[in-house]
Amino acid sequence: MIDLYYWGTPNGQKISIALEEMQLEYQVIPINILQDDQFQADFLQISPNNKIPAIVDQDGPEGQSISVFESGAILQYLGRKTKLFYPQDPIKQTQVEQWLMWQMGGFGPMLGQNHHFNRFAPEKLPYAQERYIQETQRLYGVLNKQLLGQDYVAGEYSIADMAIFPWVLYHEMQSIQLEDYPEVERYVARVKARPAVAKALAISV
Repeated sequence: MIDLYYWGTPNGQKISIALEEMQLEYQVIPINILQDDQFQADFLQISPNNKIPAIVDQDGPEGQSISVFESGAILQYLGRKTKLFYPQDPIKQTQVEQWLMWQMGGFGPMLGQNHHFNRFAPEKLPYAQERYIQETQRLYGVLNKQLLGQDYVAGEYSIADMAIFPWVLYHEMQSIQLEDYPEVERYVARVKARPAVAKALAISV
């Protein structure tokens, strides 16, 4: 059994998608970030950076319980555990890892700043708004180009797609029109049609 410490953000949805795709048994433990649950002492023992998601795998390596924080590390852990959606071939694995790190280091953080300055900041800062919208557009362009001629970012469906896809779902918050990125638009429809993804996105806490 895996305990999933979760809230319905793109980072949380990455892991619920992975758990559903890998058909792992799990239970959702809500961490209401709107009420600062992420700062509770018990949660900080699992996720010292006070961020969701985090997991506790009761059946970890050698049968021992293990906790994992940071969504990219969780996806890699689950991929290694199940040998699913994370190729064993070194070349293919490197392709997946490149796009996973692209999401972790750029796509997620830049889109998150876009969300903040355009939706949640207490005052409008035109410089910040323009900066993050432009960077968001650039990153969507990178993704659109990568998807030319292939269904998924590393060729086959992988943990990299599980990381990227939830962020694209919030494109309207990012001042992005998907029709401007036709390969991404088709990609979203393709991933959204997966039964496990639909089930993961239906989680309500």
